[in-house]
Amino acid sequence: MRAEQAITGDDAGPRARKRIVVRGVVQGVGFRPFVYRQATTLGLAGWVGNTPDGVTIEVEGADSRIDALVTALDTAAPVGARVDDIEITGQSSNHDSGFSIRESDEAGLPTAEIPADIATCPDCLEELFDPLNRRYHYPFINCTQCGPRFSIICDMPYDRARTTMAGFAMCPECQAEYEDPGNRRFHAEPNACPACGPRIALWDGHGHPLGTGEDALGRAAGAIRDGRLVAVKGVGGFHLFCDARNDEAVRQLRDRKRREEKPFAVMFPSLEDAKASCRIGREEEALLTGRERPIVLCRRTGGPVSESVAPGTPRLGIFLPYAPLHHLLMRDLGFPVVATSGNISDEPIATDEYDVIGQLTRIADLFLVHDRPIIRPVEDSVAQVVDGSPQLLRVGRGYAPTRIAVDGAAGGIVAVGGHLKTTVAITQPGSVVVGAHVGDLETVEARLAHGKALEDMIRFHAIRPRLAANDYHPDFASRGAAEGLGVPIIPVQHHLAHVAACLAENEIAPPVLGVAWDGTGYGGDGTIWGGEFLHVEKTGWRRVACLRQFPLPGGEAAVREPRRSALGLLVAAFGSEAFGMNDLPPVAAFDTAERRIVSQMLARDVNAPLTSSVGRLLDAFAALCGLRQVSAYEGQAPIEFDSAAGDLATGRCYDFPISADKDGLLIVDWQPALESLLADLRAGASSGSISEAVHNGLVEVVAAVAGRIGEPRVVLTGGCFQNIRLTEGAIAALTAAGMTPYWHHRVPPNDGGIALGQAVWAAWTEGQGD
Repeated sequence: MRAEQAITGDDAGPRARKRIVVRGVVQGVGFRPFVYRQATTLGLAGWVGNTPDGVTIEVEGADSRIDALVTALDTAAPVGARVDDIEITGQSSNHDSGFSIRESDEAGLPTAEIPADIATCPDCLEELFDPLNRRYHYPFINCTQCGPRFSIICDMPYDRARTTMAGFAMCPECQAEYEDPGNRRFHAEPNACPACGPRIALWDGHGHPLGTGEDALGRAAGAIRDGRLVAVKGVGGFHLFCDARNDEAVRQLRDRKRREEKPFAVMFPSLEDAKASCRIGREEEALLTGRERPIVLCRRTGGPVSESVAPGTPRLGIFLPYAPLHHLLMRDLGFPVVATSGNISDEPIATDEYDVIGQLTRIADLFLVHDRPIIRPVEDSVAQVVDGSPQLLRVGRGYAPTRIAVDGAAGGIVAVGGHLKTTVAITQPGSVVVGAHVGDLETVEARLAHGKALEDMIRFHAIRPRLAANDYHPDFASRGAAEGLGVPIIPVQHHLAHVAACLAENEIAPPVLGVAWDGTGYGGDGTIWGGEFLHVEKTGWRRVACLRQFPLPGGEAAVREPRRSALGLLVAAFGSEAFGMNDLPPVAAFDTAERRIVSQMLARDVNAPLTSSVGRLLDAFAALCGLRQVSAYEGQAPIEFDSAAGDLATGRCYDFPISADKDGLLIVDWQPALESLLADLRAGASSGSISEAVHNGLVEVVAAVAGRIGEPRVVLTGGCFQNIRLTEGAIAALTAAGMTPYWHHRVPPNDGGIALGQAVWAAWTEGQGD
């Protein structure tokens, strides 16, 4: 499509012609229409078009006006655009007489950033609920400033023909909008209306239609109101909706989805409704109402939401409608709904309306579907606020894919991630691109989804893999994906990858001290790491401190059963006497036969690996306080242990002394803290008081070890630093000690950041010629 306008106005002054290449997030955000309007206002001739590496402009006119255009590109780009680089070269004049938007150029290496899916903008919302507008109640309303992007793009450059909207031919009215420089939908690639665009329908559990359009919406809302479960096809996949106030409906969803206790996300009709149920500060509000619209973890204060939605935790994962279909449903319902991923636990989110009938028939009563294909699954992003700024815990819709600048990185490295919360990443010159959240690789379906995500990333960016990076762990499913690429492999230790990821997103280079605390990571020495202090330089790294090790009877079983971590900790501290401490909840949780088996495991050193994991230590402390002996989901025990402390701030602190072993490795000893905990328990202290003392002690350890090492820059990473109390405490302690802390913002501290760290370390290793 070619849009052109004649040049008018004074063209006085020296004339020039220049080619301007703009890189960054400049496709799918209304950038070409913006350039068109700027250029024509300035009286410049030439053209603008999408190219595989961004947006290219050729412009001719007075030098001063070209300079004004360049300034506008850098300072006045559309909301949602991000200009990273502007490259300008001189060209020979060809005496253009107008300015146009050209067909996209497909030649070249695709390095342009893929735009993320964007929440419905205020202008489109106003039209959506305007009875006089031709898009009144149209569930797919969008413009250049909002709508689907990443979930519908088949290839770059970003044009309608390379999206899943290619099958919907625009009607004359939509085409006229698309070609009108003065229209908000000028070159809006997903542009559509009720006459020519996608449509919705309501199906029963067998895929039989029950209604379409407004009738489908009304019936779906009625079913949710009546306590039924409805699968709703959204932007990046299906959600399962039910009335969040209805305890029976929520419990039914848990039973059908096989999700016993893990919290569900809740969608509220409006910010005001959310504020009636949760404590929402300025930063949380900005996240909830922004273009990305992630799920935001907020402290619950009351409201109508059933306790079954998020048992055992004071926080709710809340979000607001972000797609027109959600806005229509929530306006009709007027109450909060559970809106959880449309899948069976541990399986990928469903995206296709025909496949979903088989996948979710046992869960959903009805299916609200549409016929706009989803090219790739995109889960909702999850965020929280740490020390006054956002921190992503899951990178998905609105943020994916994410590009992180990495100086000196060469293209062609593929990173396959870990095993839990997996993502994949690839390198391009000077950067790493991290894909959307894939999930835990516990099932065949999840591993297939991981493989597809990897293939998609490689194909989409047209890279030829030269190197693969994976985790040290020999049994991770992701390792097979790396081996399947048929290229040399660089193994990257799990906690080193965490540190490298945090370094990259904070745009700092080694040397640093990396504090990497999580639940499980293979150390390469036959033990399970997770309470690590790594001194990292670009030329190498070394472990300088760690938590004192203790055994995990049952190995992987201890991840699901905090009682095992607790018993292993007690045996490490008190020997066989631990089995007789029947007054302690985790010991009492084992029957006589189980204790005999555990005793034999530990005595024979069979299936009882040693660990230095802070995550497992927190599991043990939670079990000792009687909070959780068997977990229903990953991290449940530490979450409940942290929650027990509430807003306590008495300053109580357990001691975790530090000493050096024969090789100079600093060892953080948990035994004095354990003994204090047991004394407090037997004296009747509350679990909240104990939790506060444990967390304060761990915070002091971070600063104390950093002081012993003498490295002024300290990185906080790993799943344990999703804990706000721990992270903010460590930030304050390090700052007070004169050190500079760094933590995660754009990439999760959990294993969702592992792929980035693998890619970064592999790039640095290659750069050193190792």
